[in-house]
Amino acid sequence: MNHLLNAGVHVCVDKPLADKLSEAETLVELAARRRLTLMVGFNRRFAPLYRELKGRLGEAASLRMDKHRSDSVGNDLRFTLLDDYLHVVDTALWLADGQARLRGGALKITPQGEMLYAEHQFSSPRGQVTTSMHRRAGSQREWVQAVTDGGLYAVSEMREWQEECGHGVVQRPVAGWQTTLEQRGFVGCARHFIECVQIRQFLKLQANRRCWLSGSLRNCGATPLANNPL
Repeated sequence: MNHLLNAGVHVCVDKPLADKLSEAETLVELAARRRLTLMVGFNRRFAPLYRELKGRLGEAASLRMDKHRSDSVGNDLRFTLLDDYLHVVDTALWLADGQARLRGGALKITPQGEMLYAEHQFSSPRGQVTTSMHRRAGSQREWVQAVTDGGLYAVSEMREWQEECGHGVVQRPVAGWQTTLEQRGFVGCARHFIECVQIRQFLKLQANRRCWLSGSLRNCGATPLANNPL
């Protein structure tokens, strides 16, 4: 990424941004200094049903996100935490508006140092947040459950919506026109990155135009309006 940023290229990268916090901070500072867009592609933030759920949470008493694997015990603990479990924590904290604080948790590892199970509890101004992942659960299931003041919500596999708000259980059918990439947020993530780059390029163009205009006015013996108080 250093090479790309130093070459003036906008970057969208899969998580994690870096192996260490100090390395991530250096990349962010470099992008800011070069006036480039640097984005970490957490696709779940752009999944349509997760975005809708975020808008419905209000004063949520509790939020729980589970993402399990059928049989994926392997790699060391650190790798699994940063490669897979990070998605769970990021999505849950994003749904909680990023205000949650870690209160406790547990990690269960194999004798070989591989992650078997992880669960953590967070507290936020809205309520309680729990994240969970088992690497050998016999299922690939991912779902989010929320208890709010006035409704229960559940989103499964980023494609199935269920709610209960005093009028029985309502299940929404899967949108037939949506592709898997759209449902899982990859399309929205890519679109957001492109829009950020376009906006930055537009602002840069406008700034260059203002500089050119200012220089032209000075050459004509005029004073730019921005520096000419009424």
